[in-house]
Amino acid sequence: MSNRTLSIDDRLYDYMLSVGVAESALLQALRAETATLEFSVMQISPEQGQFMSLLVRLLGVTRALEIGTFTGYSSICIASAMPAEGRLVCCDASPKWTQIAQKYWAQAGLESRIDFRLQAALDTLQELRDAGEAGCFDFVFIDADKQNYEAYYEQSLELLRPGGLIAVDNTLWSGDVADPENNNPGTRAIRRLNQRIMQDTRVFRSLVPIGDGLTLVHKPIQ
Repeated sequence: MSNRTLSIDDRLYDYMLSVGVAESALLQALRAETATLEFSVMQISPEQGQFMSLLVRLLGVTRALEIGTFTGYSSICIASAMPAEGRLVCCDASPKWTQIAQKYWAQAGLESRIDFRLQAALDTLQELRDAGEAGCFDFVFIDADKQNYEAYYEQSLELLRPGGLIAVDNTLWSGDVADPENNNPGTRAIRRLNQRIMQDTRVFRSLVPIGDGLTLVHKPIQ
């Protein structure tokens, strides 16, 4: 028994995956291909992907937004948990990485659910707001450049419907956020956002120690 979150060594992690994660063959193949890339560490873990799929199902999500798509693992987890008429807007500025995502979206039969925007995410968020889509999204996943995290958070909160959920990735940042000697730009940016969310009286929040830290932000129904 423990009154705090367990530390997970390799043996316990492997056991958790064996009894708690049902990763499809397609996602396994995507993870293997992504592992060959220089920045493969940016891909979310399989247990986090399954957790987000469960959240999407529980919320009955039909409109979702992803800020930072990389090679597509998280977008497949989100889109596959939505109904056939669901729509996921994916924001990313890298044609190299998202070419891989698009290949796997096609293999998964999810192309009709995904609206891919290849440009700076802040431009897409502004376009969505200009199109009158504020308050229209059920779920937002933020996993992109850390320097813009605060801007992504504020604009996502505006686009989110009351009762919706934002999931912010990397909020534990490999433990660096707790190291007072680490003042790298990305670390400082995540610290600022963590403090901002903690003090935000507009929302309810919980930082879940899964993957690299996933902060869930609930926008209450007024």
